[in-house]
Amino acid sequence: MLDKLDSLEQRYEELSNLIADPEVINDRARWQQYVKAHAELEEIVGVYREYKKVCRDIREAKDLLREKLEPDFRELVETELEAQEEKKEELEHKLKVLLLPRDPNDEKNVIMEIRAGTGGEEAALFAADLFRMYTRYAERQGWKIDLMNTSYTDLGGIKEVIFLIEGRGAYSRLKFESGVHRVQRVPTTESGGRIHTSAATVAVLPEAEEVEVEINPNDLRIDVFCSTGPGGQSVNTTQSAVRITHLPTGIVVSCQDEKSQHKNKEKAMRVLRARLLDRLQEEQQQKIASARRSMVGTGDRSERIRTYNFPQNRVTDHRIGLTIHRLEEVLMGELDEIIDALVTTDQARRLQQVDNA
Repeated sequence: MLDKLDSLEQRYEELSNLIADPEVINDRARWQQYVKAHAELEEIVGVYREYKKVCRDIREAKDLLREKLEPDFRELVETELEAQEEKKEELEHKLKVLLLPRDPNDEKNVIMEIRAGTGGEEAALFAADLFRMYTRYAERQGWKIDLMNTSYTDLGGIKEVIFLIEGRGAYSRLKFESGVHRVQRVPTTESGGRIHTSAATVAVLPEAEEVEVEINPNDLRIDVFCSTGPGGQSVNTTQSAVRITHLPTGIVVSCQDEKSQHKNKEKAMRVLRARLLDRLQEEQQQKIASARRSMVGTGDRSERIRTYNFPQNRVTDHRIGLTIHRLEEVLMGELDEIIDALVTTDQARRLQQVDNA
């Protein structure tokens, strides 16, 4: 591990010199490539340097304890040594995690799709709650939201919403959200006070670059139509809404939230690329499913992952057995406790795989 870290630190120093080189600075594309590589190494090199300093402090403390010391001073050195050894263990674990192979999609933007499932109007209202939850979480992270397509019900619920979340590391934080989200509560549409169970599905797709997914224009059927609002009424007399059908796969994408047909087409193509990349990656993962199956779920949209129970003010993530009694805060976008637990579980699983290899 130390040899690997030494080579990464050496590469980091080389990149530091390169991005300060006037010749490289004049080559914009090359400079950006080096800056990105430098930024990717910054955290692990910083932790490694801290680790080396702690190791030096431990050696110095042990050397000091070999000398004849006053009892009070010896006790102080021993206390400091114990603290530094604990810190060394923490840093070693952090370095192992940072050395794990990274998901190439982690730094990408996210295209999120939320659809009402079983439960009729109540499911649509719950889908709207999830949409607000994720948009508020994104705002807390300083990420940008770009709405792509929405389909409302008469009561303000959402049949389907597709939106882009732009921000560094968005996919790394949201990728475990794919699956079936279930709600248990007394519906606003129910006068009898009975608790109903409804569901909505969430799909989290990494945004695909054009170079990652090649789309033949001849494989597309593009239709235009008037956009609609709640209840299906026309809200625009011009045919600005766009529907794109990818003929080889049958994937259909609609976008109507922009007034411009060109912008709607551009957004629809972004969603289509993401869905095609997701399908390609899913096919690849199925070939090695037994080796890659995760404790935090497969990402299958048919898998029930979380329950939001209103009577008990409880949110339960079924994949890791986590239950927290802060339902209102979670729905206001305070998702870090859940997401951190999912990320930690995934890291522990992958570390175990490395140790067992």
